[in-house]
Amino acid sequence: MAADLPPGSTTTPDDEGLVAPAVGSDGGQRVSGVRALGWYVLLTALSVVVLAPVYLVVIRAFSTPVAALKGSPLVVHQPQWDVFQRAFDQGHLGAAMLRSLAVTLLITGGQLFTAILAAYAFAFLRFPCKSLVFGVFMATLLLPVEITLLPNVHTIRDFGWLNSYQGLAVPFMASALGTFLIRQGFLGIPLEIRDATRLEGYGHWKFLWRFCVPLTRPVVASFTVISFLAAFNQYLWPRAVVTDPDHWSTIQIALKGLITNPESSNIAVAGALVAAVPIVVLLALFSRQIVQGLTAGAVKG
Repeated sequence: MAADLPPGSTTTPDDEGLVAPAVGSDGGQRVSGVRALGWYVLLTALSVVVLAPVYLVVIRAFSTPVAALKGSPLVVHQPQWDVFQRAFDQGHLGAAMLRSLAVTLLITGGQLFTAILAAYAFAFLRFPCKSLVFGVFMATLLLPVEITLLPNVHTIRDFGWLNSYQGLAVPFMASALGTFLIRQGFLGIPLEIRDATRLEGYGHWKFLWRFCVPLTRPVVASFTVISFLAAFNQYLWPRAVVTDPDHWSTIQIALKGLITNPESSNIAVAGALVAAVPIVVLLALFSRQIVQGLTAGAVKG
């Protein structure tokens, strides 16, 4: 005879044919709900922490500088709704943004091309002192840009490349970091694929572009985004090789020109927000590729 069972329980026959109560699912669902609620609360708190500085910057941009210093930083004081238009006009941000994007695309394309070729050489080719050359290649990551700044500026000046796209882009068209990341991705390609393509008559060039690059697309995409961000945010190098800021200023130099006096500091803040738009859009579109690429590049060393 079956014993009385608690509400919400089911019965299952045991080995002796008797009826035994089974654990109800109400408790498990309750624990899962509490756990999900905890994660939502935690993620909401982290989102507030991350977005709070952005909110404060937007409030600072719309507020009149003197009034903002006297009032609460959480609300707009004496709003200037045309501040973004003023920043765009006074800093000539349109031309500077286009110039920065052009230089950034040149640098990103050059780094991507040279990094893929160098990574293939270090991953698949055999040549004397390969490990030593790769070590020296990676050692360049330890050199800060300030060490090579003066020699590179003298070289650019000797070439007559001041105030030019080649002067802004050519010194950065190779990247040791990109070579390392893409090489790590290439090392994860099975050797059986290389052997099979060799039997099919594929040379190095076809194997690289038809198999290696497509198979390591997350790594290549992540480095593309990293290279774009680094090139777009450059300030020290454009400042060193641009002597005509009226016609050759990049977006970073243009933002520096907006910082004129404390009474118009909100214009510089608005200009900084305008300059951040391409970066935010890029990260929003390719954040998953960055994470996948860096993870894939760390699988095999």
